[in-house]
Amino acid sequence: MNVYSLFAFLILTALSLLGWSQIDICHAFSIKEASITDLQLAFSQNHLTSRQLVEFYIGEISRLNPVLKAVIEINPDALLEAEKADNERNEAITKSCSLSMLHGIPILLKDNIATKDKLNTTAGSFSLLGSVVPRDAGVVTKLRKSGAIVLGKASLSEWAHSRALTAPNGWSPRGGQGKNPYVLSADPCGSSSGSAISVAANMVSVSIGTETRGSILCPASSNAVVGIKPTVGLTSRAGVIPVTPRQDSIGPIARTVADSVHVLDVIVGFDHNDAAATRAAEKLIPPGGYTRFLKVDGLKGKRLGIVREPFFNFTDNPALAQAFEKHLQTLRLQGAVLIDNVNIANIETILDFNLSGEASAVLAEMKIALNAYLQELVDSPVRSLADIIIFNQNNSELEMLKEFGQDIFLAAEATNGIGETELKALRNLSRLTRDGFQKLMKKYKLDALVTADSGVAAVVAIGGFPAISVPAAYDKGVPIGICFSGLKGSEPKLIEIAYGFEQATLVRKPPTFLP
Repeated sequence: MNVYSLFAFLILTALSLLGWSQIDICHAFSIKEASITDLQLAFSQNHLTSRQLVEFYIGEISRLNPVLKAVIEINPDALLEAEKADNERNEAITKSCSLSMLHGIPILLKDNIATKDKLNTTAGSFSLLGSVVPRDAGVVTKLRKSGAIVLGKASLSEWAHSRALTAPNGWSPRGGQGKNPYVLSADPCGSSSGSAISVAANMVSVSIGTETRGSILCPASSNAVVGIKPTVGLTSRAGVIPVTPRQDSIGPIARTVADSVHVLDVIVGFDHNDAAATRAAEKLIPPGGYTRFLKVDGLKGKRLGIVREPFFNFTDNPALAQAFEKHLQTLRLQGAVLIDNVNIANIETILDFNLSGEASAVLAEMKIALNAYLQELVDSPVRSLADIIIFNQNNSELEMLKEFGQDIFLAAEATNGIGETELKALRNLSRLTRDGFQKLMKKYKLDALVTADSGVAAVVAIGGFPAISVPAAYDKGVPIGICFSGLKGSEPKLIEIAYGFEQATLVRKPPTFLP
């Protein structure tokens, strides 16, 4: 029995001895599919406590995770944190004080986000098991301050899918193979697979993912949840196992746009441990935060560019093509102005990881950033990318090295800083962004680009732009999202658009396979 199963078993056993059951816990209130607003209302009406909520999610993880593999560890102090939240809520009521919308709400963190507690932070690799981080990640500090409960660590594609090209999405040695809760044989996508799976399957309220190139947008699309990839630097990357600081971004995954925005409001802002990026991006945060942009009529007057090629190529799937044509019509009916069939210059080059130069830049940047992260650890079995490579070689069976290899790691280790090749690649990425996405947005005075699924991820990745994925359709039961992307700092407009679309369509439905 692994850590989460053992802990869940002990908790549920203790509850049963006290005469409690999951039915008792949820008797007056249905937790499944409940929004943050629903949960807070249940708290205020004494229909639910944070402890009961945590107990429910631990039970669901115990029941579903053996199949879905969405959670690597449960926080052994989660119930203590829940009891603390309940006590704080009672004091706040007595003193007529207000609390954060996330107060008492459980949240799962992707296993590359550091927590200075009893949880491990390993990026799914056994090489970091037992390592000690110097402090909470910047976003975790903000979450704790808001009163959110760290429920545990979500599974992921190992090292944020940066070890091997052939490793499947959602797989890591520690977590196993994550499964899509809608169709178990379908791709859950990655690398924030566990963060999306757990929210979709009602194993947690909300979660945090990270994105370098589609790692929030893709699993959100594939698991019928909402994912926000913020402008790079809007959320701190400090304490997050890096791929490249130039593209890395930390964002929320939730079942609704509103819930994801509640989380976004908490995690954005300055962090002295990621000072340069967050200081610059903090100027983009609107006064009063982001929740005020949750407008039912948010689509009214918005200029939306429809990028049909290659992002609406459904010639072999008439049903899916019809579903998205209906969505485009909904956008029009809700007051949006559609500029149809616009093109991003050099899109084929941008989407090609090697041709664009992105591969050259990321490999060198990853080695530098990862070595710096490992050096800062208080204690660790590995202190460099070279150490990880050796660990994998010495623990081949444990890390399934023969099956998937470590070609990305080997290529990164072979780099030697940012030389002329890498500088040329970076200049090319800047040119592709300037002549492609930025030029198109400015030419048509667009508020956002609209694409199906998460194919636009490479475009927004190299430019550091924000995007939001919202559930849009199902292809033989497998979810697919619609993505709204914009220029840096355009989160307010994107939230209005995404919320307006969500409320007009309400496409999301929970997985049906679950017992």
